[in-house]
Amino acid sequence: MEKRHTVCRLCSSVCPIEVYLKDGRLVSAKRKSSLPLEKAYYCSKLKAASEIVYSPQRIKAPLVREESGGKRDWKEISWEEALGIVSRKLNTFKSEYGPQSVCWLRGMAADWGAPWDYAIRFMHAFGSPNVIGNGSVCHVAREMAHFFTYGAMTSSDYKNSKCIFIWGKNDRDTNPPAYEAILYAKKQGAKLIVVDPIKTKLASLADIWLQIRPGCDGVLAMSIMNTIIEEKLYDSNFIQQWTLGFDILRKSAAKYTPENVAKRIWLDKESIKEAARIYAKTKPACLIEGNGLDMHANVSQNTRAVCILRALSGNIDKQGGDLLPQPVPTRNIQLKESLKAKIEPISFRYPLFNKFHKTRGDHALSSVMDAILEEKPYPLKALIIQASNPVVTMANSKRFLEAMEKLEFIAVIDLFMTKTAEKADLVLPATTCFEKTQLNLKAFSNPVVLQNQVIDWAENSWPDWKIIFELGKKMGYEKEFPWETVEEAIDYQLEPSGITVEMLRENPEGIFVGEKRYEKYRQERFNTPSGKIEFYSETYKKYGYPALPEFEEYEEDRLSFIQEKDNFPFVAISGARPNNFVHSQFRNIPSLLRESPEPFVDIHPDDAATLEIKDGQMVGVETPNGKISMKAKLSDVVHPGSVRIAWGWGEFDPRYNINDLTDDHLRDPLTGTTSNRCFMCNIVKLAEHP
Repeated sequence: MEKRHTVCRLCSSVCPIEVYLKDGRLVSAKRKSSLPLEKAYYCSKLKAASEIVYSPQRIKAPLVREESGGKRDWKEISWEEALGIVSRKLNTFKSEYGPQSVCWLRGMAADWGAPWDYAIRFMHAFGSPNVIGNGSVCHVAREMAHFFTYGAMTSSDYKNSKCIFIWGKNDRDTNPPAYEAILYAKKQGAKLIVVDPIKTKLASLADIWLQIRPGCDGVLAMSIMNTIIEEKLYDSNFIQQWTLGFDILRKSAAKYTPENVAKRIWLDKESIKEAARIYAKTKPACLIEGNGLDMHANVSQNTRAVCILRALSGNIDKQGGDLLPQPVPTRNIQLKESLKAKIEPISFRYPLFNKFHKTRGDHALSSVMDAILEEKPYPLKALIIQASNPVVTMANSKRFLEAMEKLEFIAVIDLFMTKTAEKADLVLPATTCFEKTQLNLKAFSNPVVLQNQVIDWAENSWPDWKIIFELGKKMGYEKEFPWETVEEAIDYQLEPSGITVEMLRENPEGIFVGEKRYEKYRQERFNTPSGKIEFYSETYKKYGYPALPEFEEYEEDRLSFIQEKDNFPFVAISGARPNNFVHSQFRNIPSLLRESPEPFVDIHPDDAATLEIKDGQMVGVETPNGKISMKAKLSDVVHPGSVRIAWGWGEFDPRYNINDLTDDHLRDPLTGTTSNRCFMCNIVKLAEHP
């Protein structure tokens, strides 16, 4: 049996793996772990790799929608025909409405490294600024808070830390290498603090678990800062030398005493103080926040507060603390300079979010629906959807379906016939991560590791890079897409670093450019306008946003439907995200579905008793936007007054689509983020217990 090395991109953890082949077919794969095999973290998706690759449900050739006898059906066509259709359509829209009438919408499944650059490059060559990712509801909104506080997004050095502060993140189910590092550090005596409204496995391991009211993260961060400042537990030398605005921060934090805020955010004041003291006194300490802070209508304020707390501790860029990246020198291939400046993107309402990073791109996701339905700043006529399933995953699914009806052309690039692909005019079959070579987002920060193709493309599917390269050439952009292979494109992009694909294949564990360094700001200063950590942001102030996080209103006011809480009294939390699925993906894979065959609503036993709901009983979950039904699971993982609703199941069965409940009108004013992580709802009993 042949063994090959690559990284897995079934989820965004990008774990290094070994793949085993027989006669050119993928038989199995296993994750490389620092732990012995019997103790290594188990990943259901990776175990099902061959099932995913060889699934009979994969789209095997380009499909076009045709009408015959009053019926619409799919017809297989060649790639030449498919690219011809797309090329003609796009040129027609460009001629009649301008290139800005076409939008490319991308999800997480194809990664955010070089594949994201290729899509942006194509659209910029075409002349449209409208390449929209999902970063407003995942990662990028948090990244912006890091960027405006200390110039880059940090990563936590778990293994060398003495105190690990985890905020809205459950690495056990989402990032196996990180989870193993946490277990290692804890075994060495590290303290563990977890902030999460759900009693996760990580929360059960914590020395302190803060079961926060959903959406109140910023208030908690300010309250922890209040204790640290009042008890003079901060690193005064670091604050004096490397920060701006501490005196203003001190005055602002004074309002958020644990005594004032604890009850409001469902916590005990002494627990807040204890967490603050352990975090501030234990050196080194790291703080990592996760996707639990995303998808809130106050994400920019919440994450800025958490970033300021991190900076206040003095653990920035120290071993065992929160490390600043060491970017790999690369060539920017996005061709943004070729765009006409007078064409503003459909995400024009969020200018600071669009501009904060040179290559991150535009991520105000709900702008797509706005532009289609409101036709502002101009109408959208066509949508190319790559590696995304917005019919299921976007807030207010009904509104997105309404928007799709207005479009003149929709093309989808995906592995399977998703609920979104079913609405398309043309579907282009992509490959799995095992069938393509690419640079993932993590590869742009040391060390550089290659996702290496280990098997041939299945049937007549193409990898994302080839679809974009060949479409570019079909459109006449040979100059912009001169590469015949992805290896040529990667070598071109990595040329400033001196690394090539050949070198990366010879070093499957990765190549580190330069030497690993700590406290880099002492030589290079922070990548902010002042060169220091900015507690008080003049940039935010310039754009009309609070220079320091403010939470003057009662925090629950930023939840969807709060004005109707008398009829919708429960705080709904979207989750859980079990390890065997990724968002709406893989619920068509038999072995993964056997492990988690159906979704549930987690209800606290006290609330269930009041509602006379029994375990396993069907319940309805209602909001002003709609109603779905699932079985109830009585569980103390949730706080009384809140429920957790299984996420991503709308692809499996429309009755389970949580985004039939969510709202896209209440948004974060800076990032456009919708409140579909948590919202107000009601629970009703549908049938007696069987």
